[in-house]
Amino acid sequence: MTDYSAQTNPQPYNNAEAPPSTTRPVMQPDNPYASTRGNITSKQLPAFDEAMIQKYNRSGPRYTSYPTALEFTEIADGLETKILQSREARAPLSLYFHIPFCRHLCYYCACNKIITKKNSDSGDYLEYLIAEIKLKRRLLTTEGGKNPVVKQLHLGGGTPTFLRDEEMVQLWEFLQTQFEFLPEDEGDYSIEIDPRELSGNTLKVLRDLGFNRISLGVQDLDESVQIAVNRVHSAELIENVLTEARELGFHSINIDLIYGLPHQTPETLEQTVRRIIEMAPDRLSVFNYAHLPERFKAQRQIKEADLPSPAAKLTMLGNTINTLTEAGYQYIGIDHFAKPDDELAVAQREGKLHRNFQGYTIMGDCDLLGFGVSSISQIANANSRYILQNDTDLQAYQATIDAAQHNLAIMPAVKVIKTSIKDRLREYVIMNLLCHDYIDFKDVNQKFGIDAITYFIDEIAQLGAMQEDRLIDMDAAGIRVLPKGRLLGRNVAMVFDEYLDKKHKNRFSKVI
Repeated sequence: MTDYSAQTNPQPYNNAEAPPSTTRPVMQPDNPYASTRGNITSKQLPAFDEAMIQKYNRSGPRYTSYPTALEFTEIADGLETKILQSREARAPLSLYFHIPFCRHLCYYCACNKIITKKNSDSGDYLEYLIAEIKLKRRLLTTEGGKNPVVKQLHLGGGTPTFLRDEEMVQLWEFLQTQFEFLPEDEGDYSIEIDPRELSGNTLKVLRDLGFNRISLGVQDLDESVQIAVNRVHSAELIENVLTEARELGFHSINIDLIYGLPHQTPETLEQTVRRIIEMAPDRLSVFNYAHLPERFKAQRQIKEADLPSPAAKLTMLGNTINTLTEAGYQYIGIDHFAKPDDELAVAQREGKLHRNFQGYTIMGDCDLLGFGVSSISQIANANSRYILQNDTDLQAYQATIDAAQHNLAIMPAVKVIKTSIKDRLREYVIMNLLCHDYIDFKDVNQKFGIDAITYFIDEIAQLGAMQEDRLIDMDAAGIRVLPKGRLLGRNVAMVFDEYLDKKHKNRFSKVI
């Protein structure tokens, strides 16, 4: 996590020297929850408590940033240029590319996407991506004139493999001229894949380029569910993709599943989960389907009468957690599971896990630089940190890039959040709770020059009910999320969110 102790802080903060971000909880030796962080024990397993879930299940953010994206405001002319020029030259980069195109409409989808079968669309879009890369690269200062170092790259969408193999090669080879990539055994280079959209050679092309991690959208293996959401594929197809990926040497494979889809039952989802376990992916993301047809047009194709009841959804979640943990997967948090030897699981046990717009990550020291329609960047400089977003409309995004070719003052970001010291204090608390199930008051005091117990006295009082329900444990040392609270970690984090109860109450999906 970024160390803010060296920044110029307004009162009541000071510039106290920050300890390592891996500071261990200060607990009594006989405390049964002292092992929450540092090694795998049964105490880390989430405890499924239906009564507590029903009591606390409310709408809330996923906290891929704090403040959340709902706090964006219109960016001032020239600000993105100043932000990129003033970023710390030694800070490594994480690059994100948004590829919005899909050949098929998945009815559950809430992503920024464009449904098209025109292959020429990807070629046109690639030209804009390259133009944007040039715009941003010219502003990045580096040590000794060298290319900026990249530790992480991710292609998301949409369907990134909508790009043809030769276009992927073109993009990758151009990036090599603009940035210095760490060797693939040190960096994290990933791509989201629709297994239906792979050519016979795509996986080999990706691996030869240097991609070392893939994520497959599976969602469910039951045919009636697949038909209802317009995403039909066989289990054999998924298995074949995983087999080939392992043979090619990909380091990590993730599979996405969704619970709460039309025609799903606890029994059918259990069959899907067990079949997926047989395929042995390194990571799984098990998302709650949020039915919001008033906001997402594609979801209007799903009949509410076909959706499982809230009780059935809870049963699905409980069964899935039990099945995955019994199979040896470590619960990371917010729908994510990983094998104990996966980098995410190791990072969590070592206190080095982070969270950003790409979800859980081990690359917390990176600035995030986004490219493409709707992409988001997170950039720090000596005194501030900024979150920026490109236009979410493709034509508007392309018009901006076109205009930038004739006016170097124009940049693609249209929205911005400038985080304050107060924001970064609360972000530190929220992210540690979500990544490590713990916040150490002494650590917070040293990093931000406050007395955390006094500063957060109102929040601590609000957490009293959760302590009585054994979701958390609090003492003078800090706050620990207990097994019954691990699935409700977002609820604990929400207590520290200054923006949540002031506005946007109904803009988020439910926690469970």
